[in-house]
Amino acid sequence: MNSVSLVPQLPVAGDAHDPAPRVPTDWTTGAMQTRIRRRYAAERRFRLLGLAAVVLSATFLGYLLIAMLAQGAGGFTQTRVQVPIDFAAARLPIEPAQVQGRGADLALAGAGLEGAVQAAAGRAYGKDGQGLLSDGAWLVVRDALKQDPSLLRRAETFDLPASDAIDVARKGNGTPQAEAAVTRLAPHLSRGLNTTFLTAADATDPTRVGIWGAFKGSLLTMLVTLLLAFPIGVLSALYLEEYAPRNRWTDLIEVSINNLAAVPSIIFGLLGLAVFLGTFGMPRSAPLVGGLTLALMTMPVIVIAGRNAIKSVPPSIRDGALAIGASPVQVVFHHVLPLALPGILTGTIIGMARALGETAPLLMIGMRAFIAAPAQGLSDPATVLPVQIFLWSDQVGRGFVEKTSAAILVLLAFLLAMNGLAIYLRNRFETRW
Repeated sequence: MNSVSLVPQLPVAGDAHDPAPRVPTDWTTGAMQTRIRRRYAAERRFRLLGLAAVVLSATFLGYLLIAMLAQGAGGFTQTRVQVPIDFAAARLPIEPAQVQGRGADLALAGAGLEGAVQAAAGRAYGKDGQGLLSDGAWLVVRDALKQDPSLLRRAETFDLPASDAIDVARKGNGTPQAEAAVTRLAPHLSRGLNTTFLTAADATDPTRVGIWGAFKGSLLTMLVTLLLAFPIGVLSALYLEEYAPRNRWTDLIEVSINNLAAVPSIIFGLLGLAVFLGTFGMPRSAPLVGGLTLALMTMPVIVIAGRNAIKSVPPSIRDGALAIGASPVQVVFHHVLPLALPGILTGTIIGMARALGETAPLLMIGMRAFIAAPAQGLSDPATVLPVQIFLWSDQVGRGFVEKTSAAILVLLAFLLAMNGLAIYLRNRFETRW
């Protein structure tokens, strides 16, 4: 019997199946050098295009910030005018004992304190005294009398907030008549921090408006949104990623959640209007309804971020926990969830920051009302910062221009703080595998 050789046969030189020898590329030829130069030129152009895009984006951002700072910085300051008031000569029909207690505000208003303050400004500055003071200037005097009732027996000089026309002209943006009045009154004018803007609510006079009412409404609305969207979103992400069977229904749910995250926000406003106001009869313009509406909009974002964070936890963590006897629930809540929490929190804060800047869904549920006092509860009428900015931007008074820009700065600071918190949590608790 002939034996079969198992040694592979090498091709014989000159065989028809012998591949042609490969010639090394000659990189020194003119054609290859041209190709190399073109490739390097294309890389440089791409690098320059990327740099130009970054510079253009930074330019627009810088222009926005500089414009807002230039227009809004004046909203945090206030022009004041010195007004001497002789309460003894004014003979207000009120006793020092009456300015203490609950009825002090009503007693001072009924005694004609506002008229006495305006008359004192007229005596001090003549024709310029008419329209010199803000509508709320007498409230400063009222608070001073409540703190020191002995002022009713003597004269005192007060630094009172000037009117809107004088305030705008003092900052270089007023009418010629107001700027002429500012020039004449320059020795008696001063500028200080506008505490009213930080502590008051909305008003018809731009010198009396404040952001505290809208800021508090935003905080209450975000509180309701967080309490609803975070636990439901995280539990939904855990179920879909760890427990849900892989079938067409699960795929349908996943696609629906992804589509909901891309739905325009005004659609959620229409949903809140139809369900919470139309069906359940909840109060309009309340942080409770606003929080419920924004929770519907934020929940898909939290679910998507939560699933991605849970998916990033290595399977070896689960396998190791199961190997030492942990139950599936213990694996999820003792190992997977703590490791995925930084990513979940980052996505949650970014989703909350998006909800904080939303206006359209809140306009649909009536949170554009004139609110002169901060909300005291979740069911009280309130507004939020974006809506307040929208309302002020629609006013014709010049003083509202800088107040709008100042409110935008506050909103930007709030958003930057939330995004900074997200970055800190990610860097602080992130685990690298």
